[in-house]
This record gives sequence, C-alpha cells and structure tokens, in this order.
Amino acid sequence: MNTALTATYALTVLLLIATPGPVVALIVNTAAASGSRKAVFTAIGTNWASLVLIGAAAWIIMTSAAIDKSWLNGMSLLGCLFIGYIAVGTLREALQAPAPTQAEQPAQQAPRGGLLQGFMVGISNPKDIIFFISFFPQFIQITESFGKSMVVLSLLWVAIDFAVLSLYIFAIGRIASQRSSRIISLASGVALLLIALVGLAYNLRELAA
Repeated sequence: MNTALTATYALTVLLLIATPGPVVALIVNTAAASGSRKAVFTAIGTNWASLVLIGAAAWIIMTSAAIDKSWLNGMSLLGCLFIGYIAVGTLREALQAPAPTQAEQPAQQAPRGGLLQGFMVGISNPKDIIFFISFFPQFIQITESFGKSMVVLSLLWVAIDFAVLSLYIFAIGRIASQRSSRIISLASGVALLLIALVGLAYNLRELAA
C-alpha cells in the first residue's frame, strides 16, 4: 500500500468534510431542531450518497469514460438548486417558529433531516460531486489492485465522514436549547442559501463560457 498517497487522501477527505458545506449545515440544523438521533440518521443518509458517488467514480475509471465539463457543471447546478430549496424551507420554518418560551414549540416544528433528506443533500452536494468525479481517481493507485483500492478508499471516506459529522452532532447536542435551536437553524439556513447562490453563480458562469 502507498502510505503517503493514503495519508494524503485521508487528509484531503478530512479537510473536505470538516469544511462547512451543505452536508454540515444540514447536520447542524437537524441536530439542533430534531435531536441527535435524527441527525445520526441524516449522517447515514449522506454516507449512503457518498457511496453512490464513489460507485459512479469507479464506473468512470473502469470504463475510461470521459466526463464532459458542461455535464459536470449541469449536475452541480441542479445540486445547488436543490440545496437552495432546502435553505429556503429551513429559513421559513425558523422565521415562522413560535417564541421559544411556548411549551408547544417542539411539537409544531416540521420534521427535518432523516435518511432521505441526508441522501438527497449528499448526492446533490456540488463539492462532493466535483471531488469524486474529478479528484477521486487520482488516489486509485494506493494499492496494486483496483478492487482493493476502492474498498480502502470507500472505508476511509465512510469512517472519516461519520467521525467528523458525529463530532458536529455531539457539539450541537451539548449547546442546543429551545432558544439556541432557532438561532442555529437560521444560521444553517443562511449558510445553505449562500452555498447555493455561490454555486449557482459559478456554474452558470462556467456553462456560459
């Protein structure tokens, strides 16, 4: 096994996942609004999406298929639109939520997160799409066997991804309260919206070029 390349991949994945993005914003929002248990299921959903993207990357490598840049930008554009949709819903719920002193507030909040929403945000995350399609193949030589390399890369991704997201869930669980939950939801909603808008602007510019 190429230890140096493996360590480089692990560090790259760690930085990619830990950097705030749509998945982190969704996890933070879910942990604050719906609790740690729902956030863990959301994290499992994002992991599931990552495995699908890894599978797509493996297919591209095995078939030596060339990816049209405009197609990649189009996929990222659709992902940004979906993330923007999630952001608007999050902000609407946070702004319309009752005052935190009202005892019935938790029961009136719409459920957030979960396996399906985690999967949808993960599969439409422009950052992950670009990484798996464009950069993931560069690490396939960590072993002499293609199959073994895919297993190692996949396991490393899942382990690092779940560990980082679990730390976010734990941190939010320690500080979340009825009052802070609304603030966290607003902040994560704004973060998701900004990510979507920046992604839209970038991909539209690339498609127009």
